[in-house]
Amino acid sequence: MTTTTITNPARTDLASEHTRADRTSDSSTHDGDARPSRHWALAGVGAGLAGIGAIVSSGIVDAVYDPDIQGDPGAIADKLATQTGAAFVFHTFALVSAVLLVVFAAGLLRRLRHRLGGDSLLPMAAFAGLAGTAVVQVIGTSLDTEFLFGLPHQDVLVDSNVVMYGHFIGTVPWCWVLAGLAGLALHLAGRAGAVPRWVGRVGLVLGGLTLLFGISPLQYVAGMVGPVWLLVTALGFALGDKAYRNA
Repeated sequence: MTTTTITNPARTDLASEHTRADRTSDSSTHDGDARPSRHWALAGVGAGLAGIGAIVSSGIVDAVYDPDIQGDPGAIADKLATQTGAAFVFHTFALVSAVLLVVFAAGLLRRLRHRLGGDSLLPMAAFAGLAGTAVVQVIGTSLDTEFLFGLPHQDVLVDSNVVMYGHFIGTVPWCWVLAGLAGLALHLAGRAGAVPRWVGRVGLVLGGLTLLFGISPLQYVAGMVGPVWLLVTALGFALGDKAYRNA
């Protein structure tokens, strides 16, 4: 006698207990018996601190915004030549933040997939937002070598180009808008129970503000809020998130 079993659940939008068990089993097999590492979260803490440092040091390089010399390219170039130290600090902080941000993004992708499964778009949205922000940080430093080594020898630089460089590092690295997308992804993940609720609320408030400012003409304000969101969130995963690590 042949027996055929047909499964016809009333709700097809919810994963079965068997499917959820398979996901848990897959995650356990993938990671072994060791407790989940928090190194990726510590990388996020470093990225947040370095991101704040990059914003602060970028603001110190303010020759193009000095009201006493605005409209005078030669004077702006002269003052910018005295600010190369702060510009070097900006360059270092921005790139350290970018590198660590990619590590944090990869860890967050894995962390969210463990709780949300591979079908959810939230893990990839969070990863893409953070990775995109890291790319912007790299682009924001892309002219540094050309100008920082050229400024002491101004005869090789055109003053108007120096002015453009001052505006470049005073604007591009502040575009943290895509980090706001990651914040909102964590908010939705929090509502689904995949991350601590307070992490989701921080994503809604600080991440939402980062996204709104970034989309608006006040887009550079996102650079003031985004790194703070990143630091608070990464600290939450590094120092908290005990329910996940102890599971």
